[in-house]
Amino acid sequence: MNVVIFGKGLGKPRQMSLSGLTAGLCIAVVAGVVIGAGFASGYWYSSKNGSGVSNNELAGLLGEIERQKEDIATIRQGNEDTLDALAIRIAQMNARMIRLDALGRRLTDMADIDDGEFDFDSDPALGGPEEPMAAGSNVAVPEVVDAMQSLGTQLNKQEAQLNVLESVLANQNLKERVYPQGRPVGSGWISSYFGKRTDPFTGKPANHTGIDFAGKFGDPIAAVADGVVTWSADRYGYGIMVEINHGNGYSTRYAHNSENLVEVGDEVKKGQVVAHMGETGRATGPNLHFEVLKNGRRVNPVNFIRDSGK
Repeated sequence: MNVVIFGKGLGKPRQMSLSGLTAGLCIAVVAGVVIGAGFASGYWYSSKNGSGVSNNELAGLLGEIERQKEDIATIRQGNEDTLDALAIRIAQMNARMIRLDALGRRLTDMADIDDGEFDFDSDPALGGPEEPMAAGSNVAVPEVVDAMQSLGTQLNKQEAQLNVLESVLANQNLKERVYPQGRPVGSGWISSYFGKRTDPFTGKPANHTGIDFAGKFGDPIAAVADGVVTWSADRYGYGIMVEINHGNGYSTRYAHNSENLVEVGDEVKKGQVVAHMGETGRATGPNLHFEVLKNGRRVNPVNFIRDSGK
């Protein structure tokens, strides 16, 4: 193979004769130079006009993206947990509000307050001028949690106060129920008062331990307070009698009955009919002998009748 080389520094052209092996090596060297130059040119062009990101850098960016995705998922899960907790807390507070409303209704009934004064079925009336908040102000979740905790504390205090008030009203109501008050008969008149009188059988001065209501045979006789029946049978001088223990040292007796409607151990309510008027025992006609006892000592029943306003 003959190769002719031209050049300014060579003067005249030179001719070289290459064998087959030498020619192959020369061609390989030239091809390698050309290919290397092509790769170098491509890399240079890519660095100037391409992304300029290597495979290692790309792998690093992909890893960072995955970490950010995990962080976002963690934050999202945390927010969902917070919202779930807030929803549960709101439900608990709503249940307590329902209980307080029910307790308020009970107290309204117990205290005999006008229904229109406390209406638990409608929102309370509110008013006042509105002051706008600063622009761009937002309420953050921690502030909501703090506000709910503060409201929960207020609910605790209000619930405790209402429970105390309920106990006071209940005790007052109980005292009113067990305190002897009112007339044991719906009709009739007081035919004999408490204290000294002339005995209707002997005509001699005697001490009357109760008051007598004259009426019609069979008239209903009602308990003047809640209590438990401790006697329901015939008793000397009293005839057929009912005795009721009301607690707090008070007892009442209803005597000369034609029949009793309760038995020993029965619980009775104020106003419940316990017997019918008769003339059994030491009686000159149909009447009710009514006694009030305080700690076993008989006291004037008129005072308890007057306390009732009847």
